[in-house]
Amino acid sequence: MVKVGQSVLELVQADITDADCEAIVNAANADLIMGGGVAGAIRRKGGAIIQEQCNKIGRIRVGEAVMTTGGNLKAKHVIHAVGPRWGEGDENRKLASATLNSLRLADKYGLKSVAFPAISSGIFGFPVNSCARIMLSEAISYLKNKTGIEQVAFYLFDHPTFNIFQKKLNELMQT
Repeated sequence: MVKVGQSVLELVQADITDADCEAIVNAANADLIMGGGVAGAIRRKGGAIIQEQCNKIGRIRVGEAVMTTGGNLKAKHVIHAVGPRWGEGDENRKLASATLNSLRLADKYGLKSVAFPAISSGIFGFPVNSCARIMLSEAISYLKNKTGIEQVAFYLFDHPTFNIFQKKLNELMQT
């Protein structure tokens, strides 16, 4: 856990669907269809209402973020952020946008705490090292400015991913 501006940034090795915060971020696809991976886990635990609200929203672009209810989750809200597929082009900027737009959405709705997964690092193939650098850099930069967000957590499902994020966070906090 590190202090950034008036906020706290932390890394947690756990299932994001168990996060005790106001919003969790879903690593969404552009059609907002919650099939497998993080999205599937959120749908299974949060209930059909989340997918129903996504269906009403429809398609969004890579780098954008929208919000739905959290259904049966501890988190009251799910922020659906569309990260890039590795190889589609301009991936770094798109992942940075997905992270930044999620934080902006949380702020817009006055949310105090938000939890992120490692967006695009699963079936979308984004290299975890780059994912950690981009997402952590965006979060740190955002939290250094005026924000109502008090806590940003990165929920990392496995130990190797957690270790990579921990190493990147340590590097970024020393610069």
